[in-house]
Amino acid sequence: MKILYICTHNRCRSILSEAVTNHLANGRIQARSAGSQPAGEVHPLTLKYLAEAGINTDGLESQSWDDFADFKPDLVITVCDSAAGESCPLWMGESLKMHWGLADPSKLQGSEEDIAAAFHKVMDEIKSRVKGLLRLDLEHLQRANLKHALQSLGAR
Repeated sequence: MKILYICTHNRCRSILSEAVTNHLANGRIQARSAGSQPAGEVHPLTLKYLAEAGINTDGLESQSWDDFADFKPDLVITVCDSAAGESCPLWMGESLKMHWGLADPSKLQGSEEDIAAAFHKVMDEIKSRVKGLLRLDLEHLQRANLKHALQSLGAR
């Protein structure tokens, strides 16, 4: 299965989702991330907290969804509310589209401990959803059943 995570700026939540998914999936899922208006750089705290969790950060970059026309994802998951409301490019037409709203820890103001806690909370939420996804029979699940199963994991 191929998943493309979308967030408007592709600098934090979608990058976290890509990295966590690839880390947990052991090749069963191929995850990438992109943005409709990419920032052009990954938020430094995203890389910091992924590395601290032992998750590979090599190759993570802020990219446009236009760079993924040939990727042909089975599933497109938006992770920020503004991206969920945007019109996706035509090439995503065949992909199942879902929304996993995640809080943006990179926008939090506060102590270093508060910010770290916010990143860990989002990463834990992603891990929980991905583990739920990995419990599914992804290779044989029909599209309608996949959508229902994803909704039970917090997607809409």
